[in-house]
Amino acid sequence: MSSSSPAAAPRDAHLQRETSESSIELSLNLDGTGVSDINTTVPFFDHLLTAFAKHSLTDLAVRAHGDTDIDVHHTVEDVGIVLGRAIKQALGDKSGIARYGDALVPLDEALAQAVVDVSGRPYLVHSGEPAGFEFHLIGGHFTGSMVRHVFEAIAFNAGLTMHVTVLGGRDPHHIAEAEFKAFARAFRLAKALDPLVTGIPSTKGAL
Repeated sequence: MSSSSPAAAPRDAHLQRETSESSIELSLNLDGTGVSDINTTVPFFDHLLTAFAKHSLTDLAVRAHGDTDIDVHHTVEDVGIVLGRAIKQALGDKSGIARYGDALVPLDEALAQAVVDVSGRPYLVHSGEPAGFEFHLIGGHFTGSMVRHVFEAIAFNAGLTMHVTVLGGRDPHHIAEAEFKAFARAFRLAKALDPLVTGIPSTKGAL
């Protein structure tokens, strides 16, 4: 008589965060197909998160609003914080994951590379954006500087080591989107369940 192996525990999370500056509700499923339902009230950020979900094969739903009459900074950064915390929760003890991922992604003239280690040690190395990128208003509301802020928030709250490098690019929209797509593709590989991995992929026995 054959026996079937038990179903893997779902790798999902649902979090809410309320501050005087923003209100966020976020759900994700790491083993999804890239379906997303996102409204942060910051349209270009919605675009970037949609790209992240699509290319990382993470189902993602986000509802957020905040003091965007002052600046988009609080809402965008706080969504990054909650996304990082949700990723950490959904990964659980990280048993069976590939752990590492890297990707090189073009978007027309822009080219970005991302390397991800689900290490449990938060660290971000972010470089290569052209001079003045951080001051550019993309879509008239999203400053280029927010790309780094979001990556910092995700890395430090998810416990990821991330290296994101812009290798080329001229159009700020293309550069930002290439960075997010590269991160998505690298994260997709890192979070994947590897049938050759037994237990936690670390000599320490914990990540």
